[in-house]
Amino acid sequence: MKLNKLYALLALPALVLVSSCGKEKSSVTGWNYNDSKNGGFEVVKYQGQETGPGLVYVQGGTFVMGNTEQDVMYEYHNIPRRATVSSYYMDETEVANVHYREYLYWMNRVFGTDFPDVVKKALPDTLVWRDELAYNEPYVEYYFRHPAYDFYPVVGVNWLQANDFASWRSDRVNERILINKGVLAENPSQVGSDNFNTESYLVGQYEGAAGKRPMKDLNPNGTGTRHVRLEDGIMLPKYRLPTEAEWEFAALALIGNQPATSEERVTDRRIYPWNGTSTRYPKSGMWQGEFLANFKRGRGDNMGIAGKLNDNADITAPVKSFYPNDFGLYNMAGNVNEWVLDVYRPMTTSDANDFHTFRGNVFQTKVLDADGNPVEKDSLGKIQYRDVTQEESANRRNYRRGDVRNFIDGDEVSAVDYKFGQSSLIDDNARVFKGGSWKDRAYFLSPGTRRYLDQALSTDDLGFRCAMDRVGSPSGNVMKGGKGGNNFPKEKGKRKMKG
Repeated sequence: MKLNKLYALLALPALVLVSSCGKEKSSVTGWNYNDSKNGGFEVVKYQGQETGPGLVYVQGGTFVMGNTEQDVMYEYHNIPRRATVSSYYMDETEVANVHYREYLYWMNRVFGTDFPDVVKKALPDTLVWRDELAYNEPYVEYYFRHPAYDFYPVVGVNWLQANDFASWRSDRVNERILINKGVLAENPSQVGSDNFNTESYLVGQYEGAAGKRPMKDLNPNGTGTRHVRLEDGIMLPKYRLPTEAEWEFAALALIGNQPATSEERVTDRRIYPWNGTSTRYPKSGMWQGEFLANFKRGRGDNMGIAGKLNDNADITAPVKSFYPNDFGLYNMAGNVNEWVLDVYRPMTTSDANDFHTFRGNVFQTKVLDADGNPVEKDSLGKIQYRDVTQEESANRRNYRRGDVRNFIDGDEVSAVDYKFGQSSLIDDNARVFKGGSWKDRAYFLSPGTRRYLDQALSTDDLGFRCAMDRVGSPSGNVMKGGKGGNNFPKEKGKRKMKG
């Protein structure tokens, strides 16, 4: 393993850059890079991916995905099997009410006047708290808006809304990066289609307010300045929902059971995001016996007795409650269930690819004009996409149609008909959620358990967190001295139990 890393480090300079008289040259043509006299082709000295706001680096690898608890529901839809996930980033916590209100404030400021329906579409459903035989009206009125619940997980958000939030977050983070670098200036007057969108900016359909340190254009025929390009490595990949495999891998955090000797093995499997079969803190000390997650202990017991509230939460708890797992992630069991990216199918577990396991692809392509350029962005400032047609993919070897959500499990080839609305609630809009919640029993705290809900529906115990792709080396950025992985938390500090 050490030899492989050494070979990689030695090979990169030879294959990519050759230094000569202060100028870096191409090893295949001998022409200088970053030289306006040589045509201006630019190659950046990329230092590695920056960790985005709110994210924690999760180093990927192989693991056994599927049930680690007895299948008490006898559904047989998550049979254990080995899979590999690439390294990625995951939100340290669930998205909180205050975060979602920030999103709504921006949406209302930019679209509220001309597109009020867009703002209305983004609103969480606060009526999910209502129950015919319970007094929950205070939560309807206060839970989302009152500052007492600012850092409690947002609920009443459906899968579609969660994806829209992730897209908005991607653009706001990248805009802030460009502002911090001086490429753009702050522009709080963005309205309608004139708002920063990462893709629109990259294809030249958004200008914004120019900053004091624009990018230099080394093209001798250029204007002297230019937009940031994808090749500059400055902007981050998109925030998105994690796939089911990524979510499960991050929740198990088996890195905590890997010997410190760097052996390629994991000593024990886990039922929960912690070791052992108990839901209580096992070690001696002030936290001994305390619950490790917010869940329903039994009928009528949401939080224990007065004077000794066992999880100190009647409904949800603050997003930084309880012990984080060995990746530094909070509430990967309990508090609220969490949406993942996948479409639900009971047989995906046996048919899915063992690398980047995922069901839910609907392949798309940009809408182009007669010259092959993206058509004008839409009224909300976004680049326009369309689904790939069957004719376009008919001659491909790796896929034959654009919408493959029901591939070999619900399509005409599989001869499976789930009879949505008659004998099942399974269709191409059924999305997986995982993790267990404040109203679930301990069985659902196991990362291997899975349930589903229509993507347009929401509940009072279902929230979400975001993920982001890791580009480049899966072992993290290379630090001085040749060591990799400087995105991984060096010091997690004292882990605080909820008080």
